[in-house]
Amino acid sequence: MKRYCLTLDLIIDEQLIEEYKAHHKAVWPEIKSSITDSGIENLEIYLLGNRLVMIMEVNDSFSFEAKSKADKENVKVQEWEDLMWQYQQALPAAKPGEKWILMEEIFKL
Repeated sequence: MKRYCLTLDLIIDEQLIEEYKAHHKAVWPEIKSSITDSGIENLEIYLLGNRLVMIMEVNDSFSFEAKSKADKENVKVQEWEDLMWQYQQALPAAKPGEKWILMEEIFKL
């Protein structure tokens, strides 16, 4: 099983951050299905201030390209992504249209 770590920032606004957290306490079933159907077996998101860190554990069937393609074709996922973008902001290192950025692993015990 592979593990990936990604990061993204939220807009610095306490009310928006609380709303974002509330959405993640009630993630839509279609979103959960799109995650597990892609080969993601475990996904966790952590928050510090306005910085998000996502840890994904994936099986051998997972690929970022296939997940991205499936997400673009899924109306509910696009609806969710549009909603979440109201709370999120791209990192300075992000390419145009890029949200979550894959982090480089620099140490492992």
